[in-house]
Amino acid sequence: MKDRLSSIIARKGPIRRVGVIGMGYVGIPAAVLFADAPAFEHVYGFQRDSPSSGYKIEMLNRGESPLKGEEPGLEDLLQKVVSAGKFECTPDFSKIAECDAVTLAIQTPFADKKDLLPDFTPLIAGIRNVGRYLTPGTLVVLESTITPGTTAGMAREILEEESGLVAGEDFALAHAPERVMVGRLLKNIREHDRIVGGIDDVSTRRAVELYSPVLTTGHVIPMTATAAEVTKTAENTFRDLQIAAVNQLALYCEAMGINVYDVRAGVASLKGEGITRAVLWPGAGVGGHCLTKDTYHLERGVQQLGPDALDFPEGRESLYTLARGINDFMPTHMLHLTESALKQAGKTLKGAKIALLGWAFINDSDDARNTPAEPFYEAATAAGAEVRVHDPWVDPETAPDVPPGLSKDLEAVLSGADAVAIFAGHKEYRRLVPAEVKALCACPHPAVVDGRNVVEPDAWIDAGFTYRSIGRGDKNGHDLRD
Repeated sequence: MKDRLSSIIARKGPIRRVGVIGMGYVGIPAAVLFADAPAFEHVYGFQRDSPSSGYKIEMLNRGESPLKGEEPGLEDLLQKVVSAGKFECTPDFSKIAECDAVTLAIQTPFADKKDLLPDFTPLIAGIRNVGRYLTPGTLVVLESTITPGTTAGMAREILEEESGLVAGEDFALAHAPERVMVGRLLKNIREHDRIVGGIDDVSTRRAVELYSPVLTTGHVIPMTATAAEVTKTAENTFRDLQIAAVNQLALYCEAMGINVYDVRAGVASLKGEGITRAVLWPGAGVGGHCLTKDTYHLERGVQQLGPDALDFPEGRESLYTLARGINDFMPTHMLHLTESALKQAGKTLKGAKIALLGWAFINDSDDARNTPAEPFYEAATAAGAEVRVHDPWVDPETAPDVPPGLSKDLEAVLSGADAVAIFAGHKEYRRLVPAEVKALCACPHPAVVDGRNVVEPDAWIDAGFTYRSIGRGDKNGHDLRD
């Protein structure tokens, strides 16, 4: 059967026309890089013309990126490939039939993390669209982070059902997970090694052909589809685990009255052959689309194998889900720090005015998916506080699930605030001047609660603020200064 697919692909020839489904943080940079590669003649970016995201179609077709954070080179490259006629965004999925390869970059959140059931609804819709217009010899690649076993299981079944074709005989199927960070999308796709796993050797080779032209320093690492799925979920799970480790260390340092950043520097200083230290940074919580859910994809992949498949200590929680719980706790800890800082100034959460700075989950970006600022906002509001939110990047007109009144006017948000809670390390917040902020707050002892270690504590304490920060046990118990 491999010979059959090999023969079809040989007759079809090299990959020339590529389709990318999902015009978001992964799909847009991937599409423009494909379009810029001389190996490919034309690239379609497929985007539903929906009320929430249909606006992207016209923007992309005039060479304007809908991603408004700092993304070096993205808009310039987009304008280049649009002007050259090599890229077009379209809601017409029938054009999939013109493509030699189609990739899917669609979000895969969990509807309920407790039962480990992912919401594959958007991804399934995308797969069905591909299946309806699939032609023999086409390569289909899932770039979405998915539960291990999905490519060779659910995705294969849907594609075969919709197309009447057989994966591995009539068309190629693979998983090639994205490995990008907001703020460096083009750089990551070009320079990171690319994991590529097909359901068979022919599919893997065809996928290698697709991704090789866009890599500069990165290399393709071939493997099976399931191994590629595990690789992606595991690397994000490990990063989440590392963040949880330093967050827990920060909580310990607070309790012991010491500075976590001193401890971190000390641990990281030990270097030499055979020594590995990967100490990340503590913070107000983990956000984004990947780390907040990929642990659960990995867990579900094992659970689907049945109760007897895994040998594991009886009654013990998974180390990975335990880490998730620690990181999910950090916005709650931010609220505890805020309450403590307000109490030092003789105030309570109830009735307090809080300026929440940073709705995006990462600095200098407009990406607010699964932001840790949201649970803080909800808990503080439930406790009776008035919370006003500022973010210089997040557009309240296009970003989903933003709080009412999210503003780009920093002075207005700070005006009359009893507490300033910093959730993102935006450059604007690194330039805050204590005396200016205090004048806007207009109270003798406003609180500053630093969730990203962006302000210098002594300057704010000397200005009369009640200061709190994650891991700063050396400063959190300071005396109040007039």
